[in-house]
Amino acid sequence: MQHFSLLDLSPIAEGETAAEALAHTVDLATEAERLGYHRYWLAEHHNMPGIASAATAVVIGHVAAATKSIRVGAGGIMLPNHAPLVIAEQFGTLATLFPDRIDLGIGRAPGGDMATARALRRHLAPEDSFPQDVQELIAYFDTASNKLSVRAIPGEGTHVPVWVLGSSLYGAQLAAYLGLPYAFASHFAPAMLEQALAIYRSTFRPSTQLSKPHVMIAVGVCAADTDEEARYLRSSQLIAFARLRTGNPGKLPRPVHDADLEIPAPVLAQVEQALSCSATGSLRTVEDGLAHLIAKYQPDELMVTGMIHDHAARVRSIEIAAQALSRLQEKSAAA
Repeated sequence: MQHFSLLDLSPIAEGETAAEALAHTVDLATEAERLGYHRYWLAEHHNMPGIASAATAVVIGHVAAATKSIRVGAGGIMLPNHAPLVIAEQFGTLATLFPDRIDLGIGRAPGGDMATARALRRHLAPEDSFPQDVQELIAYFDTASNKLSVRAIPGEGTHVPVWVLGSSLYGAQLAAYLGLPYAFASHFAPAMLEQALAIYRSTFRPSTQLSKPHVMIAVGVCAADTDEEARYLRSSQLIAFARLRTGNPGKLPRPVHDADLEIPAPVLAQVEQALSCSATGSLRTVEDGLAHLIAKYQPDELMVTGMIHDHAARVRSIEIAAQALSRLQEKSAAA
């Protein structure tokens, strides 16, 4: 494992505002930089009462301006919502303002329901143009060419690293075909993780961006000073995910001691399965859990994420996770 990174959804907690959530994002990013995290990614979600990162490129710029060296990017931009040229201009501008610090992860999902998708891009095409859109986007970042009738300015010549994100086999196949780095959303959809990584690695074709396969997996982490406290803090995410699954999304709820009393048993079983690629507990417990996942999937990078209601507890969680991951890197280097 070369690097460990952090995914932030800018959660809006019950009792707080979007402004407070965005302030917490900046604070978390500066802490992540201090703790040695390599990347800090934000995700595009729309029409979600509990997520403040809808204008993802704007938030990325805000975070990049508040930090000095950590890479900042999208995990990801949902490309079906946008014209590739617009995204190239946005991220080309970011890369011009913050050279060699901007990443662009792109996904195929709409990042919301169909009504929201129509509101974002009013003329939805029936065919799947995602592969063509990805290639068009990459071309805008390439070196300037007078042969192009349309150019991204700023954008051309910035060579912003483009990642394919996915939670199924489709993204793995496309990333391998185009020779792009691949990030799997195993923090909420781990079912096809093993199969997707096998396909990506076995069918990868080298490209000008990447000479060999490069995989990042996302892992949910909720860490605290004790296992009991960590399980208590994680209840917020369990309840929030259950409400999302049952069509009732809202702000990130306060934690409870008995989440099973808040969530019907069949729904809780589904939630636990969806969030099973995770590590919850004290430093030692989290280290053991992460070691198991790294040994099983052999990622080149690992990205942690976690929804915790109390901001101070969330900062403490990423601190413990960084300690665990740094120790695992040291052990691997010494082996």
